[in-house]
Amino acid sequence: MSSLGAAIALALLATLGYAALCALSPYGACRRCGGFGFMIRQNRRGRIVRGRECRRCRGYGQRIRIGRHLYNAATRLHREGTR
Repeated sequence: MSSLGAAIALALLATLGYAALCALSPYGACRRCGGFGFMIRQNRRGRIVRGRECRRCRGYGQRIRIGRHLYNAATRLHREGTR
């Protein structure tokens, strides 16, 4: 198998793996708060306390994956176009 064929096979495998991940687990941890839903800060004594709610995920701690977002947009476009 040539190197081009191996690269194509690897890219196809990675794409199918990501599609399966988006189908099985459409939400991932928020990158900003790390999946907590709130910011972590320290008080004056150095103890870690709960900060304010994360603005990016609105306190849920989860974000929709890019692949799932694209899938939802495509199905919405198809549904609205075939009505």
